[in-house]
Amino acid sequence: MGDNDDISPAPLPEPAQDSPPTPQLGSFDSPERTALADLTADFTRREIVPELQGWEDRGEIPRSLHRLAAQLGLLGINYPEEVGGVGGSSIDVTVVTEAILTSGGSGGLFAGLFSHGIAIPHIVDAATRARSTGDLATAELLLDTWVRPVLAGEKVAALGVTEPDGGSDVASLRTRAVQVGKSSDTPDHSDRTRESARRGDSDSGSSSGTSSGDSAIGSGWVINGAKTYITSGARADVVVIAARTGGPGASGVALFAVDTSLPGFEVTRRLNKMGWHCSDTAELSLVDVRVPHSALLTPDAGGGFASLARHFAIERLSLATMAYSTAQRCLDLTVDWTRSRETFGRPLLQRQVVRHNLVEMHRQIEVARTYARSVAARNAHGEGVLLEAILAKNTAVAACDYVVDQAVQLHGGMGYIHGTEVERHYRDSKVLAIGGGATEVMNDLAAKLLGW
Repeated sequence: MGDNDDISPAPLPEPAQDSPPTPQLGSFDSPERTALADLTADFTRREIVPELQGWEDRGEIPRSLHRLAAQLGLLGINYPEEVGGVGGSSIDVTVVTEAILTSGGSGGLFAGLFSHGIAIPHIVDAATRARSTGDLATAELLLDTWVRPVLAGEKVAALGVTEPDGGSDVASLRTRAVQVGKSSDTPDHSDRTRESARRGDSDSGSSSGTSSGDSAIGSGWVINGAKTYITSGARADVVVIAARTGGPGASGVALFAVDTSLPGFEVTRRLNKMGWHCSDTAELSLVDVRVPHSALLTPDAGGGFASLARHFAIERLSLATMAYSTAQRCLDLTVDWTRSRETFGRPLLQRQVVRHNLVEMHRQIEVARTYARSVAARNAHGEGVLLEAILAKNTAVAACDYVVDQAVQLHGGMGYIHGTEVERHYRDSKVLAIGGGATEVMNDLAAKLLGW
């Protein structure tokens, strides 16, 4: 190349007018989001950390914590003001999640306090749809009964999808909803049928539900079935229940907002878990639970699977954030520990093998955080991120698995003592590879999305 050759780069083409704006990772560090992170961290250190072990021992968090979080606007982030939220985007949710976990909160605490994040969006969607069709009465009924009270911290919401014999196979769920007219149409179940419903075998009794094409509006629905592993299921005032209204497969699934005070709804068992001790988890039974037609949250009697799939991406992003934030907290605790802990006359941190291990922990966290944040930014700008959310979750979970294990190892005997924070994170983190879709199921879904 000669001295007179023009080596200036060719001008970049102008972006298409309909292209979404390029997300900037720097937006996580804006003054407003830095203030949000500081506010959340202060709330966590002041209101959560001193009480957390007690809540772990009792098996649930108090409702008063929901109200305190709501007063700061934390419960309403990423919800429009007209439904009782405070605005914001998935970036702001990420900021809050990071701040809670890295300031001494726990995965169970976050799951219990923000369980509405996987339930309320379905109710908001239904209210928005009703409003768009001119059905303002139904829209306001849903908002005033559930959405606004939950975002104000006055009520608790949960999502009921998983069944005793279903696991991650949402399309095969057996809880059934049957459309009925007059109250006299309500099926009269025998004791055998009631026991069958508690087991999740709702093909008995009222199993002659409408076909997927029967969308006539009646006066209500009768739901029979069982759910398990339901986060906040023991405390919830409303559970968004996935139930079959039509034939087999994904196309026959609908969603319903079910008031837990209704006759026939029962918390059959509180589940004791390996981790997430302060997050109540329950088995639920629904026997002839009658709900009004306004409780149907999907645009037709078979639109539930699509709604779940759309919001699963956000749930998986949240789980990814929980994973790398938990890992970051464990790394911070471990660095402090290795600085102060002496063996054979010098701090652990002065040993090369320990420093190299900490570097690897840091590397895996940085990779997971950078990718997950980029996906959150793309989502905030309106891009579809179904595949990317899966990859972000699996990447962050793998990093968390490695980091929490090494954190306990480097803490030595102290890391194995109940009540030590790294011990809690070690137990809590395991569920991240299961909840929101097990890692193995996620890899299979990713392969399908990639066309393999």
